[in-house]
Amino acid sequence: MGKNIIILNGSPRKNGNTSALTSAFAKGAREAGHSVAEFFLGGMSIGGCKGCFGGGKDPSSPCVQKDGMELIYPVYRAADIVVLASPLYYWSISGQLKIAFDRLFAVAECDPGYRNPQKGCVLIMAAEGHGFEESVCWYESLQKHMGWNSLGKVLCGGVMSVGDIRGKKELDDAYELGRKIG
Repeated sequence: MGKNIIILNGSPRKNGNTSALTSAFAKGAREAGHSVAEFFLGGMSIGGCKGCFGGGKDPSSPCVQKDGMELIYPVYRAADIVVLASPLYYWSISGQLKIAFDRLFAVAECDPGYRNPQKGCVLIMAAEGHGFEESVCWYESLQKHMGWNSLGKVLCGGVMSVGDIRGKKELDDAYELGRKIG
């Protein structure tokens, strides 16, 4: 039976290197019979978390802020797997991804114990350099605290300009990871 997969693409470039990786992953996942929904966060209006603890009262609309997250919440709740995709910015994930991820706390607020829904997760990143250590540390910490299961990572360094990723083996790695999701 196919899985529901949500991709949170935190790149500001819709046709950039990160998007090439998510496209390859999504192609493999769809060919394997999974459902994939991708959100290009850079094109959405999403405000930062206000830390108000006012969410969780309405599971269909868990946050008090009404913005682009309203499109993401139902897909996230139904997802079996969350793909966190981002370019490497100052040795970490992009602000676009961080803001959207912080806002997922409103879903945890729907549970009296602030438990997050159990998910599988994937990290996909592209970067000019190769210093992914901080992002991998964040991702591994996230798994631990969210109780999520990592299904893999694709980290592609040496890609700065749009199109630099062409011919890189990480595109095949992303496709294969999507195809092998079970």
